[in-house]
Amino acid sequence: MSILTQVPTVVTDTIYQAAASTVLADTGAAVPPIMPAAPVEAPELSIWELCVEGGWIMIPLAVLAVISIYIFIERAIVTYRASRFDDSFMKRIKDYIHDGEIESALNLCKGTSSPYSRLIAKGISRIGRPMNDVLVAIENTGNLEVAALSKGLPWLATTAAGAPMLGFLGTVIGMVQAFFAIASSGNAASIGDFAGGIYTALVTTVAGLVVGIIALFAYNYLVARINKVMNLMEARTMDFMDLLNEPAQ
Repeated sequence: MSILTQVPTVVTDTIYQAAASTVLADTGAAVPPIMPAAPVEAPELSIWELCVEGGWIMIPLAVLAVISIYIFIERAIVTYRASRFDDSFMKRIKDYIHDGEIESALNLCKGTSSPYSRLIAKGISRIGRPMNDVLVAIENTGNLEVAALSKGLPWLATTAAGAPMLGFLGTVIGMVQAFFAIASSGNAASIGDFAGGIYTALVTTVAGLVVGIIALFAYNYLVARINKVMNLMEARTMDFMDLLNEPAQ
């Protein structure tokens, strides 16, 4: 074995340059430079490869993600439409009731087609009965409207809690696979045998957390929007009850 092969590369290159300069100085030729080695490109990691490495746990996580996104978009549109309010609505209702045009007031409520307008329509249909009966009818209708707006929210809440658990299940499965591979390889086990299972475990954990976080934020956003609609319905109910309690002119 040559002595030069046992010294660092920098020292070897220096000795080479010095020797080449001495040899080529007599001939007048230029000393050829040492070309650096080409850098090794790191492999790129794509989202699809991550999903594939996650195993079958990624399938239910993907289903949960798709359904949660659909519910969020659909409920966001519904709650946005429900939160819109026509400032002239209650004024027109008041004018119709004062003029005794009950049918016109009902037609206005049907044409508006919003949660608060359906509450007012239920109250108008109970005019002439005791005030407590009118209020109870409006409250029951309000409960039905809130239940309709909350459709799909239990799924988001379940996904927010269940998706991370599925990810942790994939983590445990990946660890079991890793230790099984090591146990099967015996003394010939390598770091690759262990890294494959850890890779799967980390991918499923990340996927479960991502899906759970998306579902949690979507759930809280929709709950805030529904609370806004509930406040609007309560305000319009109070306006309508005050209208019925006004003294006759």
